[in-house]
Amino acid sequence: MSDNAASQRAFNFSAGPAALPLSVLQEVQEEFLCLPGAGASLMELSHRGKHFVEIIEQAEATLRSLLGVSDEYAVLFLQGGAALQFSMIPANLLRGTEATAQYLLTGSWGKKAIAEARKEGNVDVVYDASETNFNCVPSASDYQVSDDAAYLYYCSNETIQGVQFPEEPTCPESVPLISDASSDFLCRPLPINKYGMIYACAQKNAGPAGVTVVVIRRDLLERGSESLPGYLQYRNHAGGGSMWNTPPTFAIYVLGKVARWLADDIGGLDAMEKQNQEKSRLVYDAIDASNGFYKGHAVPECRSLMNVTFTLPDDEMQTRFLEEAAENLLVNLKGHRSVGGIRASIYNAMSREGAETLANFMKDFAAKNG
Repeated sequence: MSDNAASQRAFNFSAGPAALPLSVLQEVQEEFLCLPGAGASLMELSHRGKHFVEIIEQAEATLRSLLGVSDEYAVLFLQGGAALQFSMIPANLLRGTEATAQYLLTGSWGKKAIAEARKEGNVDVVYDASETNFNCVPSASDYQVSDDAAYLYYCSNETIQGVQFPEEPTCPESVPLISDASSDFLCRPLPINKYGMIYACAQKNAGPAGVTVVVIRRDLLERGSESLPGYLQYRNHAGGGSMWNTPPTFAIYVLGKVARWLADDIGGLDAMEKQNQEKSRLVYDAIDASNGFYKGHAVPECRSLMNVTFTLPDDEMQTRFLEEAAENLLVNLKGHRSVGGIRASIYNAMSREGAETLANFMKDFAAKNG
């Protein structure tokens, strides 16, 4: 990427597809026409050739190292995003059983997952934050999980509402804990051994659109019925090394580079979490110091590190905020159409400079208009 092209890049607060690390983009650009040693672009190479096999194996190895994933788990690279996982999980773990799947409902993506799960079997919503307009997540005393539940499902970070679980929900050891981590995957360390399965579509925090990472305990692979369509069967993908069908090669290639950036340039997930805490604090401090000019959606103890959501006094003020922000190269700040307001997505690739620039703009805007 030329210096001129890099200088034209705005601070991109898009919720997804979202910003990628500049160094990763530059490396991809350098290799795009001809992957080193391959004589062709990656996009022209067989997924079964040695060059891509090395790429997918390295991507898996780096993810395992970053997250501390043991051999008890399979790491899969799938397609279909979270939307497919909403159906694929209950199809494998609930269909044809008398068991009940239990769900924690804390936002829009959890609501979609529940609707799909109900097509497959019994579903019990053991916590529902809709009465407070999804501004919080539960504490352990707010719900109870049955020892014989098929699984407990939750979304660790609700992108639209900007609420995040600070730690894993309480769950009996007999019940697989399943998390949609699409928008906070790789933003902090995770105790993987507490999970039966965790998944993330990459385009919010880990790579480009097109690949979904699934980390699933191997014993759960056997629960899917033989009657399932082939692609919906997790064990087919595990048995085929994520090549039961042609995988999204380019997306996996970039995801692997993002994982390597986290490991080598950032220094791992502990260091990344510290950076994310510092970046989000800058923006939340601007909200809290505005004397009510900005109103945060999430209650403070449930605020997301990744998606800062807030409103302004009225629609006219919001429009002016967005226009002036864009003039200052702060873009893609408009909230999701279902809730409105402002949403600043401060994913791993967002620099501290970007978060600081936004926070300073917010302070100046409030001072002029408050």
